[in-house]
Amino acid sequence: MDQFFAAVEQRDHPELKGKPIAVGHDAERGVVSTASYEARRFGVHSAQSIQVAKRRCPQLIIVEPHFQRYKEVSAQLHEIFHDYTDLIEPISLDEAFLDVTENKKGIELGVDIAREIKQRILETTGLTASAGVSYCKFLAKIASDWRKPNGLTVIHPDRAMDFISRLRVEKIWGIGPKTADKMHHMGIFTGADLREVSLQHLTAEFGKMGQIFYNFARGIDERPVVSEWERKSVSCEQTFEKDISEQSAAIIELYHTVLELERRIAKNEFEGRTLTLKVKFLDFQQITRSITVDHILRTKDDILPLAKQLLRQVEFHSRPIRLMGLGVSNQKGELPADLQQWIQLDIPFPDEGL
Repeated sequence: MDQFFAAVEQRDHPELKGKPIAVGHDAERGVVSTASYEARRFGVHSAQSIQVAKRRCPQLIIVEPHFQRYKEVSAQLHEIFHDYTDLIEPISLDEAFLDVTENKKGIELGVDIAREIKQRILETTGLTASAGVSYCKFLAKIASDWRKPNGLTVIHPDRAMDFISRLRVEKIWGIGPKTADKMHHMGIFTGADLREVSLQHLTAEFGKMGQIFYNFARGIDERPVVSEWERKSVSCEQTFEKDISEQSAAIIELYHTVLELERRIAKNEFEGRTLTLKVKFLDFQQITRSITVDHILRTKDDILPLAKQLLRQVEFHSRPIRLMGLGVSNQKGELPADLQQWIQLDIPFPDEGL
C-alpha cells in the first residue's frame, strides 16, 4: 500500500488531503510511523523523530495513529487476496507476498492478477496500492517499491540480471544504511559490483548474510511464500520520555515491562525458556543480555527475578537508558547459539515501509 497509515487518515479525514501529515505521537520522543507524500517532499520519513520532522516541515500536521482502523483496512485487503490465492505471506499490515502460480481464477499472467487486485483495492477501500511481479520474493519486493505511488512493475526472468546489475545496493533487500556504507568502502555500489565479489569474501565480511547477498546478486531467491509460520518469540519495549539513570527508576520501568510481557505471553499462549533484555542508551548504542533456564517463563514471578539479574549486568549510571525491552524466546529449551541477538516478532504495528 502507498503511505498506508497516512492514506487511511487522509481518506477518513478529507480536510487532511493534500496536506503534509505525519502519523505518530507528538511528544519529545515521538517517532514518525508514516509520512504522507506531501510531507516527504520536505525530507520527512518513517522512523524519524517527530521533533526533527517538525523542523524540516514547519507546517507538518501530526496525526495520532488509529491502529484498530488500520487493522480493519488490512483485513479488507486480505479478503481480496484470498479471492485469488491462499498462499499469502504477510510482511506487515499493508504488505504481503502472494504466490499466484496456480490461482483460484485461472488467470494466466501474474501482471493481470496484480492489475485486478489493485483495482479492487481502490474500489473497496478508496486507497491506492503498488504491486511488484516477478519469479521470486526478492525481485517482487523491489518491484513493488519501484514506481510508488500506485505503481505496477514487472521484472521478467529474461531481464532480471540486467535489472540487478543497475540496482543500487541500498535497494537490495536486507542491506541497510550500515551495510551499504560498508559495501561502499569495499567498492560495491551496484548489483553488478556485488556480483564480482566472491562468496568467500562476502561471507567473511557479512557472515551468513554474505550467502544471501551472493545469491541476490544472481537473481537467486528460493524462499517459498509461507502462509503459516511458527512464532519464535514474544517481546515488548518502551522508549522513555526521560532518560533513566537511577537504579530505582530502572527497576520500576523494568517491573512494568515485565507485566506487559506477561500479558503478551498469555495472549499468544507462548512457551519459551530464554529471556532477553534489550537496552538502548542515550547515545543510541544498544546492548542485549540473555539467560536461558530449564523451565517455561510464563508469569511475573518467573520473569522478574531473571530480568533484575540481567539488568544488574548493565552499567547505566554514566550512560542513561533511553529504551528498555524484554523478550521471551526459545521454545525448545536449547541454549541459543548467539545470546546477543535480539529477536522481536511481536511488534503489533510495524512500519509499512514505502
